[in-house]
Amino acid sequence: MKPSFIHPTAANSSDDPSPLSTDQVASWQTQGYTLVDGLFPASVVNELQTAASAHFPAAGSEQAASIRDFGSAVNFPSQLAGFNQLTLHPRLLGAVSQLLGCDVSGLRLSQSDLWPKYGRASTDGHYDNQDQRIHVDYPNHTLVHPSPWSRPEAVEMIVYLSNVDECGGSTALVPRTGTDDPAYRWPIVDTPGVNDLRYINDRTAAEEYFAAERPHRAQWRQSLYERERWTHYSPGTVVFYRHDVWHRGTPLVPGTRRLAHNITFRRAECEWISTLHTGWSWAMYRDDKFMERLIASASLDQRAVLGFPQPGSSYWCDETIEAVQARYGAFGFDPTPYR
Repeated sequence: MKPSFIHPTAANSSDDPSPLSTDQVASWQTQGYTLVDGLFPASVVNELQTAASAHFPAAGSEQAASIRDFGSAVNFPSQLAGFNQLTLHPRLLGAVSQLLGCDVSGLRLSQSDLWPKYGRASTDGHYDNQDQRIHVDYPNHTLVHPSPWSRPEAVEMIVYLSNVDECGGSTALVPRTGTDDPAYRWPIVDTPGVNDLRYINDRTAAEEYFAAERPHRAQWRQSLYERERWTHYSPGTVVFYRHDVWHRGTPLVPGTRRLAHNITFRRAECEWISTLHTGWSWAMYRDDKFMERLIASASLDQRAVLGFPQPGSSYWCDETIEAVQARYGAFGFDPTPYR
């Protein structure tokens, strides 16, 4: 069956304080996703795309044959040109704050990784990532279950750095149609890896498993595939989606490579949503003082989403201001806003 594509709509202009349109925000809040072009300056996208293309093995190379997707990811913070700039870009932070309806300082970064995916003609067992089973992402992001739909806790996104017309690999999503949508009945647990269900990533293997173990749910899951809509993307396109929206990765064209940057922000108070990577402080102690320089040069909002205490926090007193200035002062840190 020919896929039904979602085509991106344009973000607001760079001089608009709200990066996303009201329609884009409404789409995310009601259907569970929105696909956007023009959020980032072309220079930022081009810088990261060029650096990532040089960093990861080319499609068809001997090195590429041994790579299995996420195992090769570049994680925040990284010295890959453009990576941190895109992760903490003010337009991105503004868009996420619109979707969650909170100030930027009320956001926390919980994921930022960039990785290659290579198209192959055959699959590689139950855990293969080529043709994914339909699933939701919350199980590997939170210790609990997402709150009711009207109380979103996080925004997940994919920033594409490749072109779908060249490599395929669309993200397929199932739009939510309302409070009575049978695809989104509560709780959302009919997915491999949740409760006592085995984790299986490959679509064919997962649905065979469901047919054997949960036959009363197998046909219902087939209805999700029938409702899929696929992202039509180019470099810089962003799909914003939720941890509780049904989606999956679709196959790439064999012999091609797709580059994608996955980012997640949560509400600061939602501490049950885990940080996927090693804590940001782990990047300290390097001889080049890369992370220290990033903190010193970051804006207040950019520091906030990394967990740095904001002005007015109970953390700040004369002693802590002096101590933090001693730690970062050599890199140009300005303590004035915290006084």
